[in-house]
Amino acid sequence: MPYSNNSTSKIVILIPARYQSSRFPGKPLATIAGKSMINIVYNNAISSSFDTYVVTDNNLIEEHVLSFGGKVLRVDDEVNCGTDRIHLAYSRFLNKSESNNCSSYSLIINLQGDEPLLKGSELKALGEWHLNSKYDITTLVKRHTFSVTTPATPTTPQLREKYLGPNVVKAVFVADNLNSSKAGRCLYFSRSPIPHLPLSDNNNETDKNNENLIWHQHVGIYSYRPHILETFVKSNATYLEQVEKLEQLRALSIGMNIGALVTENELISVDTPEDIIKVEKLFKKVSEVSKEHLSYEL
Repeated sequence: MPYSNNSTSKIVILIPARYQSSRFPGKPLATIAGKSMINIVYNNAISSSFDTYVVTDNNLIEEHVLSFGGKVLRVDDEVNCGTDRIHLAYSRFLNKSESNNCSSYSLIINLQGDEPLLKGSELKALGEWHLNSKYDITTLVKRHTFSVTTPATPTTPQLREKYLGPNVVKAVFVADNLNSSKAGRCLYFSRSPIPHLPLSDNNNETDKNNENLIWHQHVGIYSYRPHILETFVKSNATYLEQVEKLEQLRALSIGMNIGALVTENELISVDTPEDIIKVEKLFKKVSEVSKEHLSYEL
């Protein structure tokens, strides 16, 4: 049965932000279109109307977030991943009703600090849908189509590279409703190209016998029910998680279910300095189309 969404339901967004990064040191403080990335991500998050905190172990990030009026939870512990860090932040600072075995919040959203294009409206939609759903954890996926019959959606080399490359995580997604493909459940995640699509080696398109082949790219945001997050971090890493290097596979391996909403927006996760340039180009493109209808909340 779906969980009830009533007036007492509260949602908190936690944004883990570390200064150290092998590929991009100081990434949260990198400037995009005149603002730091963590500032953009934070502003997008608070526009959802949910309580929002940056969780960090770094003085520079803490001071910067406080300087623009943001809220910070400091967790200096050595942890294996951002999920462990937000769990420590929540349990130490926000779960005021822990002694009564009752959480202060109905949902905890783990928003990566390197997703500057993820809008507050999508965060709000994800949280509200999760409250009324049957799922333990929810996330976002983006649908891609390889098409040989639709000129408006050609298969580009970049899209092919995304599908085949290990740096883009793919989700096996099944819609909940036959009449709508906007929401559903995730059966598996992988760095491998799944589901298997018969792409042609000669023309970067699909097999001519297949008109439209669909795959889903996973967007690294998670909404947890508090007791699910607690169970997750206390569970040992599983075989599939270690092989694929994807922690969400631990959740599936221990019997949790993961739901997903489909986003229509173009999202770029910032992993390297080169990605900053891509994001700024997209900001500029959107701004040129219509400044009155800017899609991203800078």
